[in-house]
Amino acid sequence: MSDTDWNEYDLATTAVRAGQARTNEGEHSEAIFATSSFVFESAAQAADRFQNKVPGNVYSRFTNPTVRTFEQRLAAMEGGECCVATSSGMAAIMATCVACLTPGDHVLAATGMFGSTTQYFNKYLTRMGNPVDFAQIDNVDDWRNKILPETKMLFLETPTNPLTQLADIRALAQLADEHGALLVVDNCFCTPVLQRPLDLGADIVIHSATKFIDGQGRCVGGAVVGDKQRVGEDVYGFLRSAGPTMSPFNAWVFSKGLETLELRMNRHCQSAAEVARWLEQHPSVSKVYYPGLKNHPQHELCKQQQSDFGGIVSFEVHGGREAAWRVIDSTKLLSITANLGDAKTTITHPATTTHGRISEPERQEAGIGQSLLRLAVGLESPVDIIADLERGLS
Repeated sequence: MSDTDWNEYDLATTAVRAGQARTNEGEHSEAIFATSSFVFESAAQAADRFQNKVPGNVYSRFTNPTVRTFEQRLAAMEGGECCVATSSGMAAIMATCVACLTPGDHVLAATGMFGSTTQYFNKYLTRMGNPVDFAQIDNVDDWRNKILPETKMLFLETPTNPLTQLADIRALAQLADEHGALLVVDNCFCTPVLQRPLDLGADIVIHSATKFIDGQGRCVGGAVVGDKQRVGEDVYGFLRSAGPTMSPFNAWVFSKGLETLELRMNRHCQSAAEVARWLEQHPSVSKVYYPGLKNHPQHELCKQQQSDFGGIVSFEVHGGREAAWRVIDSTKLLSITANLGDAKTTITHPATTTHGRISEPERQEAGIGQSLLRLAVGLESPVDIIADLERGLS
């Protein structure tokens, strides 16, 4: 079904069917091509493929049928023309920045992003000659005031990790377009099931496939989705030369994860909403961050650009770090790990884990305090998740 127009199908169908090209063996499930290289019928064919004169497999660093299945499926789900799979979500961010920026290009990024993303921008992207500034993610005027003539990229994740702040993607897409800049959106928390940034005007979408796309915490991988020029040629060209490549086995796992993504995301959202409402009423909890709560400052925006509110719930407890750690250490069911998007609910203390490498002033500016905890609500019964949290909160 390689010539199928997947825009004619519902997302659930696209997630199951897109991208597969069966071999002569007639396999029903996608095949895993565990090979580093491919053979050619002649020297002339080899030369043509290496020089991109004819399509075909060359070397699994940049052409592999299993990886291609995942890329085409995710691109169809996001509504993009092309996808490039990478070895991790951070590799996807690096590949996008290196491929789309030249020295001197200014990057304007959102505050409150994942700690490793902030660290990469501040410590490494600046070394490449790309100055970086940060704007309040929920304040379009702040973005407008900080954009420069040299700004070539606006970068954000929405909702943010871990405070679930939202950016107005349409407004920032218009701002980027007015200034000739790219809008890059990390869609890790939502996946194309809940949000399609390209439909809202974004130029490039980033994924950590490690999270909800996998869904069971098995593999590490990332992806870049966008148009044929920037992603299909520029990002792909960087991958071919530099090699932050996704393995065929991981690509196969992610392809199978996409098949059940809609079902899982619906369950994550339902359970997260139930847990968030319970936390909101608990006397030991001082604040809950979840877009599905009506008191979330961007609740209405979330309803406009997402189909549901997501599976991430963060909350603050009375008593600072000691109380936060006590909640974590009192759990018996939840997994104490910084990963998210798993079938198993995870709990972490962002200030000392995911955001532990950034400076204290940066954490304060991002609102990452010592009393903050982040839940990635899994597929267990929400009744059991709540009971496990109660052990530490009480």
